[in-house]
Amino acid sequence: MSENRYPFWEVEPKIQKFWRENHVNDIDLDDPAEKKQYVLVMFSYPSASKLHIGHWWNYGPTDTYSRFKRMQGYKVFEPMGFDSFGLPAENFAIKVGTHPKQVTEQSISSIQAQLEAIGAMYDWRYRVITSHADYYKWTQWLFLKLFEHDLAYENEGMVNWCPSCQTVLANEQVVSDGHCERCGAEVSHKKMKQWYFRITKYADELLLGLNEIDWPESTKTLQRNWIGRSEGAWIKFPLDGIEGEIEVFTTRPDTIYGVTYVVVAPESSLVEKVTSRDRLEKVKDYVNSALHATEVERTAKNRAKTGVFTGGYVTHPLTGAKLPIWVADYVLGSYGTGAVMAVPAHDQRDFEFAQEHSLPMQIVIRPTDQFLEIEEMREAYEEEGIMQNSENFSGVPSVDGKNAVTEKLEKLNAGAKAVTYRLRDWSISRQRYWGAPIPVVHCEDCGVVAVKEEDLPVLLPEEIEDFRPKGTSPLGGIREWMETTCPKCGKPAERDPNTMDTFVDSSFYHLRYLAADNHSQPFRPDRMKEWLPIDTYVGGSDHSTGHLIYFRFITRFLHEIGISPVAEPARRMIHQGLIKKGGIKMSKSKENVVNPDLFVKRHGADVFRIYLMFMGDYRIGGDWSDEGISGIDRFINRVWRLVRDFRPKGKVDGTPIAKDYPESVYRAYHFMVKAVAENLEAFSFNTAISRMMELVNELYGWLDTDAEIVDHAAIQRILKNLIIVLAPFAPHFSEECWQRMNEEGSIFDQTWPEFDPEALVQDTIELVIQVNGKVRDRLEAPADTDKKRLEEMALESDRVKEFLKTGTLRKVIVVPGKLVNLVIN
Repeated sequence: MSENRYPFWEVEPKIQKFWRENHVNDIDLDDPAEKKQYVLVMFSYPSASKLHIGHWWNYGPTDTYSRFKRMQGYKVFEPMGFDSFGLPAENFAIKVGTHPKQVTEQSISSIQAQLEAIGAMYDWRYRVITSHADYYKWTQWLFLKLFEHDLAYENEGMVNWCPSCQTVLANEQVVSDGHCERCGAEVSHKKMKQWYFRITKYADELLLGLNEIDWPESTKTLQRNWIGRSEGAWIKFPLDGIEGEIEVFTTRPDTIYGVTYVVVAPESSLVEKVTSRDRLEKVKDYVNSALHATEVERTAKNRAKTGVFTGGYVTHPLTGAKLPIWVADYVLGSYGTGAVMAVPAHDQRDFEFAQEHSLPMQIVIRPTDQFLEIEEMREAYEEEGIMQNSENFSGVPSVDGKNAVTEKLEKLNAGAKAVTYRLRDWSISRQRYWGAPIPVVHCEDCGVVAVKEEDLPVLLPEEIEDFRPKGTSPLGGIREWMETTCPKCGKPAERDPNTMDTFVDSSFYHLRYLAADNHSQPFRPDRMKEWLPIDTYVGGSDHSTGHLIYFRFITRFLHEIGISPVAEPARRMIHQGLIKKGGIKMSKSKENVVNPDLFVKRHGADVFRIYLMFMGDYRIGGDWSDEGISGIDRFINRVWRLVRDFRPKGKVDGTPIAKDYPESVYRAYHFMVKAVAENLEAFSFNTAISRMMELVNELYGWLDTDAEIVDHAAIQRILKNLIIVLAPFAPHFSEECWQRMNEEGSIFDQTWPEFDPEALVQDTIELVIQVNGKVRDRLEAPADTDKKRLEEMALESDRVKEFLKTGTLRKVIVVPGKLVNLVIN
């Protein structure tokens, strides 16, 4: 084996074999331990044959943290699996022209080998694969439980439709510009019968739960806004001339006297009912046109407000006035009731619409210090104020008027206090082949009937001629699979042809990991009690309003029915930042994608892992440099040469003692031990690596100065602990160094070193002297020197005196313990 350079190509396979043969990464989930850590990183989609750099960025640093916690004495569960059902895998199969099962299994095999090459401490006995029947059996079981508790239901409604993926998308799967998050196609809307999960029942609990968890505030804000809790009132507007009413929700019941028309959304079922015969054709044309636009386009601030009069009218519940009904696309069917009371003087969208269509306005709220005139208004007045033109409520502060008006409506049975949410129920039907079949049958006599639990799983048929999307589920064309018998009456029935959204699979995978070795039940309550909640969960912030809401919802549901011991799945959430190259986001179109395999082959997995962690703040991201990785390679080889030169003949005993080292070396060692632990806890990997580099520099500086008299045993004691601290970052390298230093067992069974606080106390400091912000001198000063004396020392500097000869001192800035900056003209 090479002595001059670290031979990663020999060491990495050797160490991986050592870990396998000695079961180093095995964990017994049932063995009691006082300190436990459940560390989880979001599992991958096997939608390609290789890991890309983003996977490494996710998995390598998280594994480093997990290994650190293990060395702190925790029993650490860090599982891994594959989110192998759904659009990513199926689209890849279509691209390469292979059956999804075949291409998925090939990808899983390849990616698992790469994950093992990373050197992560996954215990593969607890692996989950969502497209395997032993997993999706429990996806179907979860559906049945939701169905049993009236939280899974079938309903016809407007859905998001991706014309490229040929399937329905949940609201959370449509990105902010109205496009499919998977393929980028523009999303349209159509009416379809779908299965939904009633997540809205948990809206308040999901909001309150955010106060209990240590998640990024930005993610909590996104979830709060997505759930969108609004307090206000339901108000009924009776239809004029026909039976029925239009019910609206408003957060401003105090403005009710300013309503001059009512608007219904184009997708509302009310449109046809309220439209007069002579307006029907014009309204239909408008509706068809409006539904081609995305919700993002329809609600854009600067978009022209289009709409048509339906010919119908409602009656104002308090004044009895006759108000026209319009249909307009700025009102969405997905919010509230899909209808709004229009108050153009006090709502900007209504103001713009009224101006566009010459509709009347009525001012009913004025500022406390002035009156408003319609002719002078250039925008709606949307603030609080004093009610006017509001019958008996005129002169009442609008804040008080909200409750007062609502109480009057309640007495008239024309309204009531209410809370509504932006959150919609989760649409889970997918018109695609590669997913978990929905475990219900449709019977002409019994209706929708759940499959019996003992008959699970409903297997996805593997023999299929054409699985490509067609707008309806490919399963519907397999008659021998579709035709079955009703579990209730035994008569002929049909299966549901749709499959479930892949986010259902990942909504409970964190719980299934704990029972992955058990095929007879979905979860292990005893293990859940011991291991939950997840202590640290790592994944992208792009899942904030998708997966991260869904798995909170499902955990709360399972908690409510007595299965999960916790209501919140993850105590702490960490989001990784974005890796760029040349300051630009990596993409194939820009031809700036980094291929990890190329650099791993050149430098080894550990060097690649460390460089990823070193190039930037993990939460923010970093800028990849092909040359930058060479610096990490040099660092690893510097440590390698220390191990080569100071390799002990026997075991290294004892800990570093102050008298054996120069003060700077001893301090750097203890500072490293302290700082690296603190940095790792905070996922600040880059600064932790810097601390280790500083110690190595101090060691080489010592050797360069006193090579002949350096005590080898003293170097070995520091080196042993340096290797322990380095181990989570460079697992293969450190395990090899551990063995070369004649130590027994695995380095990952060692305890994290302790630091001496007294060693960090400095008697003297290096005082930096600046003139106009530029360093001009460096002085040694007692650590407890006060500000006045530091200023005097700076002014006594010969180099500073040269500047004072030709300039005037204007200001002195003293930073105790660090620097003095003199501002000289």
